Amino acid sequence: MFGDMKKAMGMMKQLGIQQEDIPADRVIIEAKDKKIIIDEPSVVKVKMSGQESFQISGKISEEGKVNEEDIKTVMEKTGCTKEKAASALKETNGDLAEAILSLG
Repeated sequence: MFGDMKKAMGMMKQLGIQQEDIPADRVIIEAKDKKIIIDEPSVVKVKMSGQESFQISGKISEEGKVNEEDIKTVMEKTGCTKEKAASALKETNGDLAEAILSLG
């Protein structure tokens, strides 16, 4: 089994492919409307043909981002505090209607 692994690594090296393990505790990918959080990640940097890429695996969760306009809307509709409005939006992954209903 290890012989096959050494052979594969040798072939990758001949093709100009390099791999490097990157120690990480957590990986966060921020998009416009959400965050993807990867806990206990295994991260490998791969260099090939002058390009670098990362392979990441682990425990994946998502969080919807809460924007100020949505917080204001929830506060206006329910009369709650800013903190409660933000918390309700986080719990509902940014679903405005669901956040209002949960506080109403």
